[in-house]
Amino acid sequence: MKHADANALAALSELIDKLRKRNPLVEKRFGIFYTKGRAFLHFHQDPAGLFADLRQGGDWLRFPVNGPDECAALLAAVDNALARPQGMANS
Repeated sequence: MKHADANALAALSELIDKLRKRNPLVEKRFGIFYTKGRAFLHFHQDPAGLFADLRQGGDWLRFPVNGPDECAALLAAVDNALARPQGMANS
């Protein structure tokens, strides 16, 4: 699965705009977000669609982001991960 290219990220522009409004996320490159200097969220594309990889604790979790409900689920997971103390294990 390759990282999402500019065309794929353009299709996610509304989602990416919402992510940009969340503190303490920092977009180091288009569609690649960090928090506290650590990689936190990025996007992939493959024939099955678009996906986001989100760091929760020490693990990366993959979320499909191909429709409004999937994007809302990702945003909820981002908010949940940002609310946890960094380094806390998944429960």
